[in-house]
Amino acid sequence: MSRVAVTVMPRQGVLDPQGQAVHGALERLGFSGVSDVRVGKRIEIEIDAPDPVEAAEEMCDRLLANALIEDYSVEPLS
Repeated sequence: MSRVAVTVMPRQGVLDPQGQAVHGALERLGFSGVSDVRVGKRIEIEIDAPDPVEAAEEMCDRLLANALIEDYSVEPLS
């Protein structure tokens, strides 16, 4: 059994309303110097497959990420 971590983020240039809301909140709380915030999601998957990274990439292509507006990366976990 293997574990992988999938990180899904909005593509550069795609509006990220959640990131904008967090950015505004940080400014209101007095955090200066923050020029941009992007909010994504991390999904950890435990999988039994010959190539767990390849299997997770197929999951992203078919379900976990919207290819039109999101990019993803997959990394094996120990």
